[in-house]
Amino acid sequence: MTDTERTGGCQCGAVRFRIKGQLGRPSICHCRMCQKAFGGFFGPLVTAPEGEVEWTRNEPNYFQSSINISRGFCASCGTPLTYRHPGGLEIAIGAFDDRSDLAPQIQVNYAARIPWVTTIFDQPVHNDPDYYSRQEHIVSFQHPDHDTADWPQHGLNL
Repeated sequence: MTDTERTGGCQCGAVRFRIKGQLGRPSICHCRMCQKAFGGFFGPLVTAPEGEVEWTRNEPNYFQSSINISRGFCASCGTPLTYRHPGGLEIAIGAFDDRSDLAPQIQVNYAARIPWVTTIFDQPVHNDPDYYSRQEHIVSFQHPDHDTADWPQHGLNL
């Protein structure tokens, strides 16, 4: 990881963060709590440097998922953002504006994985050019992958 400033946030832009310093090791966690918290096959996370996360637009809400763990999320759009534990804070990899160098380096709780998760990328690729051209006409309300002062809030209570 590089020692740089990084930004990110939720899907709607209600919660934004800035991190200075070197991130820890990116990972994916296969435990059932991460599957449910992310609504996916696993939880992709990277450790944030201690004391270097600045919430630049609102802070996440938290759900206490176990005695030692609380999970941060956007109260407006539901985006999973953090995994807070006694050893520190991890941030959801997908919440970063630039995720290009955050490839997971380790899998955690591998025994709890969904059995077929190791074969999902062996499946055929949907390759209908008309489908993708139709998607270009969708008007997205998703926050762009960068900080901006003039982002329309589309009715969010910020």
